[in-house]
Amino acid sequence: MNIKAANAPVSWGVMEVEGWGPQMPYTSFLDELVSAGYAGSELGPYGFMATEPEELGRELRRRRVDLISAFVPLRLKEDGADLGPVRQVGKLLQAMGAAHIVLADAMWEEREAVAGRAEESGIALSEDDWRRVQANLTEAAELARRYGLRGVFHHHAGTYIETPAEVERLLELTPVGLCLDTGHYVYGGGDPVEAVRRFGARVEYLHFKDVDAERLEEVKQKGLGFLDGVRAGVFCELGRGCVRFPDLLAELEKIDYDGWAVVEQDVDPESSEQPPVECARASRRYLREELGI
Repeated sequence: MNIKAANAPVSWGVMEVEGWGPQMPYTSFLDELVSAGYAGSELGPYGFMATEPEELGRELRRRRVDLISAFVPLRLKEDGADLGPVRQVGKLLQAMGAAHIVLADAMWEEREAVAGRAEESGIALSEDDWRRVQANLTEAAELARRYGLRGVFHHHAGTYIETPAEVERLLELTPVGLCLDTGHYVYGGGDPVEAVRRFGARVEYLHFKDVDAERLEEVKQKGLGFLDGVRAGVFCELGRGCVRFPDLLAELEKIDYDGWAVVEQDVDPESSEQPPVECARASRRYLREELGI
């Protein structure tokens, strides 16, 4: 098994949510990423980093950072979902030598409001919706392949593919690999250790995210939506939450996982208890000292 540590702009509060907090210059983000001990990064929302390959490549090379993927949300239950973002991002990732593109369902207002409580809400995809999801995601993965990218699917709180049962159904219907996000899997009611046991080699890409279980329970009890949960500090530095990372590594060893683990701590910088770079450093120390990564 070989795992390399990366991070992503979302850990600095740069999210695919309009109006979400102040955004720092991407060059400052890259400087802080490197200072925190990471050798790889995801792209962040298209337009946060430079979109001209020559400029972006120059900035990455200066810092010896690999651009490894990008998170691309799509409105998967719509007829003929707009796949323009896959083309746009795919072209840039191809130029940067990336191997993966992380596909996801978009957040929907009605599901964002019941994140962590999706099963009891009864708000779920119909059979017709699932057929559209299957068609759209299969087409998106095929489109990504034309850019030399392997499509992996990111289950996400606040979307229609959040719970373990929804993740399993999606993998049954489509050929994509799984981007296992440990924090979102907990948010959706699952155990990421059990996810590796269940899905095995379908786990092709990792997001390492930890969850403060007490805060998550408070968010559920108060009926808060996903974004309010982020503001409330549900996601914490690695090793401070309920994700059993040592057990997770033992399961990843069994499938001989070889690739990146992207540390993510979704935050609102305006409500964060400490600067994002300090959180990133703390998570990197945990990876190094406790997990040997």
